[in-house]
Amino acid sequence: MSRNESGTRRRRSIVEYARALLRSCGRRGHSSAHRGQKLHAALLKNGLLLSNTTGAPSSSLCGALFHMYASCGSPAAALRAFQAIPFPQRTPVDWTALLSSHSRHALYAHVLRLFRAMEMEHRVPGDEVTMVCVLGACARLRHPAFGAALHLRIIQRGLPFNAPTGNALMHMYANCGRMAHARKVFDEMANPTVVSWTVILSGALRWEGLDSARLLFDLMGERNEVTWTVMVAGYVEAGLPRDALALLAQMLFCLVGPGFDPAQLNHVTLCSILSSCSQSGDLTVGRWVHAHTTKMTTGPRVIVDTALVDMYAKCGRIDTARSLFERMPSRNIVTWNAMLSGLAMHGLVKEVLRLFSRMVQENVQPDDITFVSLLSACSRSGLLDEGRRYFRELGSVYGVTPQVEHYACMVDLLGRAGHLEEAVILVRSMPIPPNQVVLGSLLASCNLHGRVELGRSLLVELVQMDPLNTQYHVLLSNMLASSGKPAEADTLREVLRRRGCRKAPGVSCINVDGYVHQFCAGDKSHPLTPEIYAMLDEMVVRLRSAGYAPDAASRISRVMDNYLGLGDADETEERELALFSHSERLAIAFGLISTRPGSALLVFKNIRICSDCHAAVKLISHIYKRDITIRDRNRFHYFKQGSCSCSDYW
Repeated sequence: MSRNESGTRRRRSIVEYARALLRSCGRRGHSSAHRGQKLHAALLKNGLLLSNTTGAPSSSLCGALFHMYASCGSPAAALRAFQAIPFPQRTPVDWTALLSSHSRHALYAHVLRLFRAMEMEHRVPGDEVTMVCVLGACARLRHPAFGAALHLRIIQRGLPFNAPTGNALMHMYANCGRMAHARKVFDEMANPTVVSWTVILSGALRWEGLDSARLLFDLMGERNEVTWTVMVAGYVEAGLPRDALALLAQMLFCLVGPGFDPAQLNHVTLCSILSSCSQSGDLTVGRWVHAHTTKMTTGPRVIVDTALVDMYAKCGRIDTARSLFERMPSRNIVTWNAMLSGLAMHGLVKEVLRLFSRMVQENVQPDDITFVSLLSACSRSGLLDEGRRYFRELGSVYGVTPQVEHYACMVDLLGRAGHLEEAVILVRSMPIPPNQVVLGSLLASCNLHGRVELGRSLLVELVQMDPLNTQYHVLLSNMLASSGKPAEADTLREVLRRRGCRKAPGVSCINVDGYVHQFCAGDKSHPLTPEIYAMLDEMVVRLRSAGYAPDAASRISRVMDNYLGLGDADETEERELALFSHSERLAIAFGLISTRPGSALLVFKNIRICSDCHAAVKLISHIYKRDITIRDRNRFHYFKQGSCSCSDYW
């Protein structure tokens, strides 16, 4: 055998071995990404990525290298490796792997752009696996037009209409609010699986309501743990904890059998239910899950315990969350972040800073989410110097690259404190484009400090980002009206009226005797409406006797609500949305007539509490000698003896 032949065989065997190693790294996922990068470097160093005959890239190694990066590397690395594959040898499988890589990293807009390039520019037709991947991106982006075009392609090409394809189509339509289309796809499926039923059930819960979803649930011939969890979570989020518990009991009986061993529930189910409890503020089901977890002997306890810490903190029981956190035998970074976030939401900034120091001392490496909680706590308490220091130290001390969320927190901190020029400089110097949260925070600060001209320029940018978001128009309209420019405010309101836009309604909930009672502004649907409004009348009289006067800024907000109405209902809405009947006041009035004198009240509100209600509830807590807690969109407010835990800085 000649020396050249021997060298060629040796090179071929090394290439095959390298391909096997790259495939192995790809199968193992992110844990092997570093090994894959080192192997890539070795291949480059030894010239093995080039063909020994033509000097062109070696297609076999380039393909294996690409699939390794697509499985466990960054999308940018995967794209570079993909571009190194000779053009004629890029297969539909390669394209699909590239799309999946971007989808796993939540780069859904990139998925659609790459798919267009694949089919329109390079004329590579996708198969059913490709379609499932791209439909998932459409669902995330809520892009029904693109999704419908994919549906048409599937039909025109005669691609297999199997369960994964049907499920992806249903999920896309349901996520985009097109339930009629989702149901049509479901009806056309020859053999819908339990996953298919669960997809359509989730859509029905979201868009058609609990009753419609329950009808579907009762029709199901087969249910798995996910299906039961979706339905239980639906009852929790609808404020029906007793029905949720009854369904949980039925779930355990059906899944486990008459032996009734609840410990068989897995951590995914428990965490899903706890997440629903966190959103709805329901402690009844949350406590049941906590009691259930004491029987767990297997599974990742730290995950469930972390979900419990998060649930108790978001349901207003921060002391219970703290106690559970301290008793945990092991904690991960998610656990620390949950506790920090809970303390920040309760306005306990000193405890947030202490816990962070302890976390660093225990050699727990903070991540980007840690600093979101830390900076949010500084913002809510006006700790300007501390916030600046932590933001400066993100990269230099802790090795965390500042993300858009960190910039949003800093803009909020600077804006609340009145340093708007510094906030603007920070926004304009961001290395990444500012999003709606960043600019929205700056606009809210303009409203707080009366910076009308800056507010106008920000609104132009915000409308370009999200033309249908009315919140920004409301802020600027209030700003104009309070700055003595009612004509301009009316013009802005008229624009919204012509578009048919309405503000998201404020909704408040209160749990009394195991039942969650829900109220919106001016609500008269509750069975005890006469008694509630009688209490409201009494509250108004006693508030005025105590020196209460409606806040002008809140009156502007109320008028804005009415301007966003349609037709001749404006005058009726103005009466219903008068300040004394805001949703949190209705919930408090119901609580006052439904609970023992002196007992505490806990109210959950979906949007930020207005300044007038904040002032009124402080007085109500003093007049009626009640501790009142309100969790709004941003934080908890503890009202006691005429003062609030936020010290009027929120």
